Amino acid sequence: MLELSGGADIGAAGWRLGYGGDTLNTALHMVRSGADVAYATALGTDAFSEDLLSAWASDGLDVSMVLRDPSRMPGLYAIRTDASGERSFSYWRSDSAARRFFALPDAAMLFPRAMAADLFYFSLISLAVLPDEGRHVLIDVARRLRTAGRTVAFDGNYRPALWADRAEAVRWRDAAIGCATIGLPTAEDEAMLSGESDADAVEAHWRAAGAQEVVVKMGAAGCRLTGGAVVAPVTSLVPVDTSGAGDAFNAAYLLARMAGEAPEDAASAGHRLAGWVIQRRGAVPDRDADAPYPGAG
Repeated sequence: MLELSGGADIGAAGWRLGYGGDTLNTALHMVRSGADVAYATALGTDAFSEDLLSAWASDGLDVSMVLRDPSRMPGLYAIRTDASGERSFSYWRSDSAARRFFALPDAAMLFPRAMAADLFYFSLISLAVLPDEGRHVLIDVARRLRTAGRTVAFDGNYRPALWADRAEAVRWRDAAIGCATIGLPTAEDEAMLSGESDADAVEAHWRAAGAQEVVVKMGAAGCRLTGGAVVAPVTSLVPVDTSGAGDAFNAAYLLARMAGEAPEDAASAGHRLAGWVIQRRGAVPDRDADAPYPGAG
């Protein structure tokens, strides 16, 4: 999606135009870490869509699953960041090309392409952007992949503005959890969805709904792993911008787990990348000498 970003006092003339989105942020962090990542979505054929496609390809993403709909354009969202680094979101995506992904002919490629991959990753926002028929197809793809023995990861990223009501979001969240090998809920999101912020209870729900491995993200307190172990960040940080912290954590955690690392080590890798991100502006900041990617500097 196109992204407008700005701080608390940026003013009408100071908004920055870029691109972002939760799964895209995770994909870009994975690419920076050396992974081969194909991103699946839909764009239009307008100038903004061309700019997005070119930028993603330049970043190293495989864009062969980015479909095109000449009748639609990219969605748009705005992030406003307050003085403490916390974010609020506004969305304009009801007519976005991504909503029609599964209505486009080449969407049938998604399942065979995913079957050839090591990991299939999607989020509650992935479901939110789709109409109901598209949601059913995405859930079916994820279910078939897990049944076939592939690793499916699902992040319960909840944005109330994207759903008709909370009950609708809960219903689709639970359907997605049932397809997930690895579940990545956030305690704050779960509190908004179900009123339950206790990490033990969150894990219990996700496990009962079908997820095999559950990592409950708890912000500055760290994360709770399956079985109850809590892994906290090594250092406490004052955030500049919390945009994309969870997306960065997911990228590092999942790559570490796919490489055979223990959950505790994977969580530490996730905290390192998320900690680097929140000390800089933007969900995927420009690389610098402190960036915790392989070969960074």
